[in-house]
Amino acid sequence: MHALPVILIFDIGKTNKKILLFDESYTLVEEETTHLPETTDEDGMLCEDVQGLTQWMRDAWQKVIHDKRYDVRAINISGYGASFVYLDESLEPFLPLYNYLKAYPPALQERFYKTYGGETSFSARTASPVLGSLNSGMQLYRLKEERPAQFKALKYALHLPQYLSFILTREPSSEITSIGCHTNLWDFEQNRYHEWVTREGIDLKFPPLKKSTDVVMVRSNEKTIPVGIGLHDSSAALIPYLKNFHEPFILLSTGTWCISLNPFNNTPLTTDELQHDGLCYLTYQGQPVKASRLFAGYEHEQEIKRLSDHYGEPIEQITAVAHDPEIIDRLKKRGWEERCLRDTLQHSVFGETDLKDFGNSAVAYHALIMNIVARQRMSTRIVMQGTDVKRIFVDGGFSKNSIYMHLLATLFPGVEVFAASVPQATALGAALILHARWNQKPLPANLIGLRHYAVNPR
Repeated sequence: MHALPVILIFDIGKTNKKILLFDESYTLVEEETTHLPETTDEDGMLCEDVQGLTQWMRDAWQKVIHDKRYDVRAINISGYGASFVYLDESLEPFLPLYNYLKAYPPALQERFYKTYGGETSFSARTASPVLGSLNSGMQLYRLKEERPAQFKALKYALHLPQYLSFILTREPSSEITSIGCHTNLWDFEQNRYHEWVTREGIDLKFPPLKKSTDVVMVRSNEKTIPVGIGLHDSSAALIPYLKNFHEPFILLSTGTWCISLNPFNNTPLTTDELQHDGLCYLTYQGQPVKASRLFAGYEHEQEIKRLSDHYGEPIEQITAVAHDPEIIDRLKKRGWEERCLRDTLQHSVFGETDLKDFGNSAVAYHALIMNIVARQRMSTRIVMQGTDVKRIFVDGGFSKNSIYMHLLATLFPGVEVFAASVPQATALGAALILHARWNQKPLPANLIGLRHYAVNPR
């Protein structure tokens, strides 16, 4: 029996750590998910256990490479962003992997923006809304200002995806999709590190910037394997769509955050867009991707708990209700849609509405989704303006919600709206950019499953 040629992908989220194997047709042949216990930093804040993660990576790598069923031809990594691993002179982690949700000192933040041109100007130049520790560059600025001795001891700061690659290759690198994602590090006008990075000596703590498609050849188990340098997960998830579609489109990636990504809009972020949660990512080719965010998945999760408590029904029963045009019509006649369309991205009229007004859970759930989709239109239109977008691809949780999909199609009547199905899109994207390194077969044409939602004539 011949071993199956595969590419191994480590897909590292904050909650789930995954090992995935794809064959030469990019069919997922094996997947294993692990949850690793967290630790705390010196202030008691929960954070990733970098030592535990490192050991898990090494063990998982050895397990797969010695599995006689598979011939591992290449390896790549996708991982969450806004997180640094700090290496000392011995190239070993010596500080916690700080949680990007950690509160940022207001006085230090104020001093930083005052020094470098003010929040509005700086945010526009770096395509980074003011997000505190979520702007990963601010974590390094804090380290330099608050703990100069540890900053001096720092040899390299690696964004998490690049550290995960380093575990296998022992070659440190920086990579553009991690650097370009609301980090405060990248000057989108000059297409280089922002002036503050060099003025503060932060650039000296970064290893060389490599192409996202670069690999390091690693010798293991009597063979040499190309290992990628890792990708930021949001940019990786866009790759299957960029490989399959060349006409302008928007990818609406739905989860806790619903993120509208337009890789065909590279105009500079305006002040208004920044104030409405607009930002930019960079593709693996270094091209800007204008994006906007809506906290809709989180809101949906909170509100269906409220519905469940009020109506005394299981959450699964409430969310399983199918799209009902008659319920939508009744809600419209009551003026509900009009109220929703007057809402803002940050304000939900549904959250202030007495559930007794709806009568039953099916009507209430339709009303909730109507409100979410109305504000989703506002968010998506931020990145759509000025571009010739003809398609919206929706992936993630809401792509499976028939009410959401029908209503979204109704609110974008001049655009084709599709529910997209890409098994493990983030991991698949990380695999696809190394295609030429391991796979002689042509890229398959059916990587993405699509279901079209037409405008409801009613």
